[in-house]
Amino acid sequence: MAVKIRLRRIGAKKAPAYRVVVADARSPRDGRFIEEIGHYNPTPPTPEFRVDREKTIKWLERGAQPTDTVLALLRQEGVLKEFEERRRSSRVEDEKAEA
Repeated sequence: MAVKIRLRRIGAKKAPAYRVVVADARSPRDGRFIEEIGHYNPTPPTPEFRVDREKTIKWLERGAQPTDTVLALLRQEGVLKEFEERRRSSRVEDEKAEA
């Protein structure tokens, strides 16, 4: 099953807000999802993006692929950097265990 981390649209007409969800890639944009991990409100004056770092990293480790928009937002929040650091440190630990 291909799993994506993507935005699910909520809010009124012409006033979008989004939930960040983990969903099967085949399900519709606003359809069934596996888990909600955050929210994003792009409307001015200050866009707000909040995500549960631990849940996001857990899903990235399991192989979930973020969409382009979510990828950019995760990069801004520093979640991807934290994920890469964890992945690098676990590789180093694995190499030390093998030696």
